Formats: sequence, C-alpha cells, structure tokens
Amino acid sequence: MRQYLSGNKAAAEGARLAEVKVVAAYPITPQTSIVEYLASFVANGELAAEMIPVESEHSAISATYGASLTGVRTFVASSSQGLALMHEALFMASGLRLPIVMAIANRALASPVTIFTDHQDSLAQRDTGWLQFYVEDCQEVLDTILIAYRVAEDCRVLLPIMVCFDGFYVSHISEPVDVPDVAQVREFLPEFKANYPVLDIANPKMFNVMAFPQFFEEFQRDKHESMVGSEQVIKEAMLDFERIFNRSYSMIETYCTEDADIIIAGLGSMMGTVRTAIDQLRSTGLKIGMAKIKSFRPFPYQDLAQALKGAKVIGILDRDISPGSTGIVYQEVLATLQETPNKCIVDFVLGLGGRDVTIDTIEKATGILEQVLSGSELKRRVIWVDENREVLDIWKVGETNVG
Repeated sequence: MRQYLSGNKAAAEGARLAEVKVVAAYPITPQTSIVEYLASFVANGELAAEMIPVESEHSAISATYGASLTGVRTFVASSSQGLALMHEALFMASGLRLPIVMAIANRALASPVTIFTDHQDSLAQRDTGWLQFYVEDCQEVLDTILIAYRVAEDCRVLLPIMVCFDGFYVSHISEPVDVPDVAQVREFLPEFKANYPVLDIANPKMFNVMAFPQFFEEFQRDKHESMVGSEQVIKEAMLDFERIFNRSYSMIETYCTEDADIIIAGLGSMMGTVRTAIDQLRSTGLKIGMAKIKSFRPFPYQDLAQALKGAKVIGILDRDISPGSTGIVYQEVLATLQETPNKCIVDFVLGLGGRDVTIDTIEKATGILEQVLSGSELKRRVIWVDENREVLDIWKVGETNVG
C-alpha cells in the first residue's frame, strides 16, 4: 500500500514491519518522531513491543544491547550529540556481536549548535564496528531497515547496523512510500532466533569478560573479517529483497558511468540532486556520471573501483570534514584507487550544517572537474565549493587558510 510518509515515519514503519520486541527511546531532533511513532504503534496494539523510555542516549543504547542479549529483535534511533554520547557503548554492541539496528537522522555536531544535517555524526562512529548504510529517500529508509535486520542477524555477520538518512531533507519530508504488509515482510525477514548465547536466569552466563593480550587481537580480527564478509550477505539480501518486493538496491549505485570521463561520488540525499544535475550536464555533451555509495561500512572497495575504472577525473562530495586532513569519504576513495594512481581525485567539502546542495552547487563543482580534466592543477587539497564568502570576509580568512 502506498502512503505519504516522512523519512522518520518510514523508519518507524520499517521497525514495525520487522516486528521488533524492544525499543529504547530518548528524543533528540531530528529523530524524535521515530520513537514517537513507535510508541503510538505500541499503544494502539499495532506492535507487540516493550517501549523503554530512558534518561539519555547512553542509556538508550545500553538498554538496547541489554535487551538484545536476551535474544530479541531490538531497535533504537539517535542523532548528532546523542549518537556521540553513545560512542562508548557502541563498541560494546559490536564487541558482543549483537544484531541491533539503529536509525540515524543525520545532524551536524556542535559547536556551534545546529539542528541541521551533515554526515559528521555517523561518520565519526565509523570505527565502532557497526555497519553503516546511507540512504537517499523515504522509500529507501523503510526498505533498508528491513535489509539491515536481514544482514545483521545472519550468523555470518552478527554485527549491529546504522541506517543513516539526512535530517530534515529526508527525516521530515514526506514522499510516496510503498508499505508492504507484515506477511510479505515475513517471507523476507523470518522471526528472529538468536544465533548467540543469551541472558537466561535458568542458565546464568557472564558477558563482556576480560580479554588479556594473548586473546584480544583475535576478537578484533574476527569482527573485522565478519564485516568484510558481510558484503556477500548484503548482496544476497538485496537480491532476495528485489525478488520479493520488486525494488532493487546495491552497495554502489551508478548512473551514466559507462562512458563517463567525470564521475561524482558521495552519500545520502544530495545524490538525487546530483542525478538531476547529470541529466542537465549530459544535455550539453559532457560525459559525466555518478556513483552513490550506499554501504560505507563495509566499504565496497572492489565494486567502487569497478564503477570508477573508466573515469579520468573523480569528484568526491563530502558532507563532512576530518579537520586537519580531508573529507572522510575522500580518504576511502583514495584507498579504493591505490592501485590505479593515474586518476585525479578532487575533494569537495559541502553542505555542512544543513547548507543546501543545489544543482548550481553541483555545476560549480563540475566546472572545477572540467578544468582538471583539461590539465589545470589544483592548488588546494580540499575545495569548499559552497563556502559563504561574505562570512569568510567578515572573519578575514584568506584563500591560503582554507583547505
């Protein structure tokens, strides 16, 4: 059934359809309405789950992994400073190999304070052992929640997953969404049965025990190899999802890359704008394409290298910054292309703190990529393609201090 849903409502519907049994709830803009919707589902009898109101995001993730240890399907949502507060416990969830799914309505981190989007909050958690999927629109939010449970609960993976979508641009905008019925979802996502030791008062166990140096590294290696191996599980789940629901997804989604001299790569909702800009730029004769990275962890190095192999110039759109270095996505693409050093890769940092990434922004970035394609040399490692020159002039920050 098609309904007009916001991204937050789509995330809540995904958790409802997955028939989660425990939801830990703490509000933070722009994710608050996700758990509000789930609370209403529980109150109305649409979802047989336990809602746990807690006093902080740290408590929310702690309650979630505690519940997961009892062998039930769990869900939680967060954003920005809340996700940062969870940081310590995120390692617990992945180290205990718990298949939790968390919705992230991406929001920039303070300071200064903002409620608007960029990817800094979730990308800052990229090394916690959680898989990370980045989605473009409301339909993809709902679908990816279901795919995430299928992947996380697979005995070859058993790792938690973040499903990340842009605050306000996706979380609060309503779009037509195909909402399947529970019976259809059960074909794709069977009832959860824990594939790991669980808390049981009839059979007491200890969890999170001390690991001395002769053991600790092997735990980390196993977690790493499970995440690397999850690529195959993700692809299997996406193929099965297409068979059942007739909607297809992949870890790297490409557009017009077959003959492209220039390819733009990035994450999230702005890639829809890139797709529209490419149509306009192609009409002028420019050979340009797009690679949307859906899976950031595990990072699909081989698939991305294949997608980018024909390009002469690659532009990375980073809605984030690693201060003192570059954009974070740029670093991953460099690692992807380490065996093909002749390609020129340009890093554009843009859209921070909710600044709109428009077609004009993409065309401006493309103009720089065309100059590089024609042989021009870049003088800056990072290009702030949408910077507000009036603000920089007020601060008297010169070109040499940027990037």
